[in-house]
Amino acid sequence: MNNLTHLTHLNGPAHPKLRSVVGIQRPAPARPLDLRVRAQRIQIDELIVEDPRQVLAHAGQAALRDPDTAALLGHNPATPLSLPAAAALLCALYDTDVLTAMGLRLTRHTTRVSASNQQTEPVSLVRSTAPDQEG
Repeated sequence: MNNLTHLTHLNGPAHPKLRSVVGIQRPAPARPLDLRVRAQRIQIDELIVEDPRQVLAHAGQAALRDPDTAALLGHNPATPLSLPAAAALLCALYDTDVLTAMGLRLTRHTTRVSASNQQTEPVSLVRSTAPDQEG
């Protein structure tokens, strides 16, 4: 009988601390909301030519490496690149940091952002910066 009493004690209620932990339900993780947000970011760098010979030399090499892009800007192998076409070609192929080493200088950087969701009209923001002028 003593063994039966001991067995009944084991089948009794669980320890109170354990029972309270088991009974707590965790909240379900929040699901992301799909609001169909659309954003468009356009970055515009305005540059000027500081060293025309250097720009033309780099653009000539770039036209040989990427003739398809050069053709889009009006270049063909029979005619030399004009200075505006040379600068445009370099701008199409390289980042601003590289362009400064190729004879171009950044005068203004403008970022235009347009954002909206399905219920609202697009909101546009424009931020423009100009580097410090030297001399």
